[in-house]
Amino acid sequence: MTPLGGERKQGTVCIFGTGDFGRSLGLRLLQAGYEVVFGSRDPKNTSLVPQGSKVMIHTEAAQMAQVIFIAIQRDHYQFLTSLTSSLEGKVLVDVSNNLKMGQYPQSNAEYLSSLVPGASVVKGFNTVSAWALQSGALDASRQVLLCGDEPKAKQAVVDIAHSLGLTAQDRGSLRAAGELEDIPLQLFPLWRLPLWVAAGITAFFFFYLLVRDVIYAYVEKDQDISYRIMITLANKVFPIVALVMLSLCYLPGALAAILQLYRGTKYKRFPDWLDRWMLSRKQLGLLALFFAILHVIYTFIISIRYNVIHTRDTEVIKQIKDNQSEPFDNAEAWATDSFLSLGVLGFSMFLLLGITSLPSVSNTLNWREFRFVQSKLGYLTLVLCTTHCLLYGWNKFLKPSTYKWFTPPGFMLCLVLPCVVLVLKLLLSIPCVDSRLTRIRNGWERPTRSRSMERGTAL
Repeated sequence: MTPLGGERKQGTVCIFGTGDFGRSLGLRLLQAGYEVVFGSRDPKNTSLVPQGSKVMIHTEAAQMAQVIFIAIQRDHYQFLTSLTSSLEGKVLVDVSNNLKMGQYPQSNAEYLSSLVPGASVVKGFNTVSAWALQSGALDASRQVLLCGDEPKAKQAVVDIAHSLGLTAQDRGSLRAAGELEDIPLQLFPLWRLPLWVAAGITAFFFFYLLVRDVIYAYVEKDQDISYRIMITLANKVFPIVALVMLSLCYLPGALAAILQLYRGTKYKRFPDWLDRWMLSRKQLGLLALFFAILHVIYTFIISIRYNVIHTRDTEVIKQIKDNQSEPFDNAEAWATDSFLSLGVLGFSMFLLLGITSLPSVSNTLNWREFRFVQSKLGYLTLVLCTTHCLLYGWNKFLKPSTYKWFTPPGFMLCLVLPCVVLVLKLLLSIPCVDSRLTRIRNGWERPTRSRSMERGTAL
């Protein structure tokens, strides 16, 4: 029991290496109540290590602790072979990373284990940065992934991680070390597919609208309106991409439901492409929200654009000179106000979906609440945004001038996918279809000839 007002001593931990990570780890260990000993080639140089720790030569430092953190690069592991007797029975925690994936045929941890066969090597702490240790290891940096062949050695590392306020996840034997060493080198692995999809959709609609608007005006009317590329064209592309990306969040769920209805069971794997698509829905939705935010910001600055101000003032002056005024169009007023209102509501719902996808918020919701927001309110968001787009072109669908070079405008093309998703959702919501799908997802399977024969054999 810790004396009142006293410090709780956790034991002694040794660290080989006085680099950024070694010093940051040593500081956190000292704050957690551990005694820290650094192993160094130059034990007289104590200016870099945290105050309160000790610096010794490697042999003496290894004898002071059972757990030793190897915070040095793989290129410098060779000197450890001379410490074999001192490291016998010790727990060596390899925290190293490489500069690129596949840099070595063997993982650093396995290589370390081959150099010091008498020690128990654990791969861990390599996914936690020195900055995260100094700042308190918040959010994603709070988790320590580890692997090793000795359960007791792994438990010792887990205990240290917990005492530092970190969580630990056991990834199995030391064979998983290569996978752990690749994690810090990965650049947004879950975002690659959504980013490629967003880039492809953006590029397609940008060049499509560039041809329909800018190039068409130059070729057919001899007008140079290239200045519209920066804001007008961009503000047409952003909402289109946002709506298409939002539709792509809910289309795989509808396709999965149709596939389960067709198979009559949930106990069959989805195709790899569909499985990967479903795992990317969160990222697709966040990218859709990003484009929606860009659309809102660009819309706010429209009124201060030079060509808008010039056109508006010219029109007003012309009406004054001609002593004429435009009659009030009640239908246009209704359409405009409805268009703006649905846009505000749709964007607000969009923000709600994005906020609830944050781990700090989603962790406070149970599964039913989270599903209600992301599914029910998500489809409501899709309905609002689709109707918002429909009202934008409510009086343009049947005008021949809308179809420049016989091509439909961008807002018509982007309506195809959300309308398909909403129709599929409507069909899947039919009571007889919905009840069958619910039964399948609860474990019911449609009888087949093979299953009937199995039952007959069992009887």
